[in-house]
Amino acid sequence: MANILLLYSTNFGLSRQISERLQANLREQGQRAEVAPIADASVDPKAFDAIVIGASVKHGKHNPAVLDFIRTHQPLLESKPSALFSVNLVARKPAKNTPQTNPYLKRLLAQSPWKPKLLGVFAGELDYSRYGPLDKQMMRFVMWINKGPTDPSTKVKFTNWSEVDRFAGQVAALANGRAA
Repeated sequence: MANILLLYSTNFGLSRQISERLQANLREQGQRAEVAPIADASVDPKAFDAIVIGASVKHGKHNPAVLDFIRTHQPLLESKPSALFSVNLVARKPAKNTPQTNPYLKRLLAQSPWKPKLLGVFAGELDYSRYGPLDKQMMRFVMWINKGPTDPSTKVKFTNWSEVDRFAGQVAALANGRAA
């Protein structure tokens, strides 16, 4: 049984929800798993057998705290089974929902000195009610360009929870030294 740390960076809570879903799934598989924000200094990543980082995108970028954590803990991340997943709206499109095709994950990996052993991409949530006036108009414009929902009352999670569950199985296999 592995002890797995699930760190997340989130804007509106979906990366946390995905991490909690991974945690529940991992526990069902007999693993120990703890969820914490990536900026939580009270969590010692050295105390875990495996580390998973989940990072959401806002305004086209992952939170800088993600790369800060990676750079600070690169030797540790490379010495343990480790994984990274990105949560972004562009992943709602079939042509951009894999680690090989998602531009946000590819950009993060290009900036990162760490190369995770396992990668995941999950579609995010569109909830116009959470945005301020300027962000709401920007998102509606982006969605219009990309043929997404532009109705300002839209609230939809594009996350494929079956893919999250599948990823949890891959994390468990990775943490236990089996092929993911």
